[in-house]
Amino acid sequence: MLDRSETFLDQVLQNQVNRTLLDRLPVFGLDDMWLVAGCLFQTVWNLNAGRPPEEGIRDYDMFYFNGDDLSWNAEDAAVQRVAECTRDLAARIELRNQARVHLWYGERFGPGYPQLQSSRDGIDRFLIAGTCVGVRLDAKGDVELYAPNGLDDIYDGVLRMNAANPRPDLFIAKAETYRKRWPWLRIQAA
Repeated sequence: MLDRSETFLDQVLQNQVNRTLLDRLPVFGLDDMWLVAGCLFQTVWNLNAGRPPEEGIRDYDMFYFNGDDLSWNAEDAAVQRVAECTRDLAARIELRNQARVHLWYGERFGPGYPQLQSSRDGIDRFLIAGTCVGVRLDAKGDVELYAPNGLDDIYDGVLRMNAANPRPDLFIAKAETYRKRWPWLRIQAA
């Protein structure tokens, strides 16, 4: 198994929106904050397909964790603060407090979503195993990568359902949206 971490981080940072958001994470003042998911692996897929790194990325997801106030108002205040700090970016920013996902996930996607204990718990539960990725700055200001399922599926173009959140219908729908944009991706049974 190759260690693709350095290549992955290099490619992720070729997307200027990713680079800017990562640099600004400390400014947002939110605990356990990560840049996650599509803006990361889609940048890699774009570069590997010979496309500009930002092409077709619909939004840039960021997670934080605050279990002290699970109200929608507290999360909305954080969303508004981040929106103000990123209004100069030509990108849609999606911020979610992972401490409160269990309050709305079941109504939107179906029951069975646990109360999370950290942002990493949220990253662990993406529908497609290989897309469980996040980056942040560590205490020294270095980029930290979290990829609990490794990076091979991203580079090998494999889309497999995440055993930590098995939702076959949602998985297939999500996988097919990716295959429309990157036809070389392949869906693999669990």
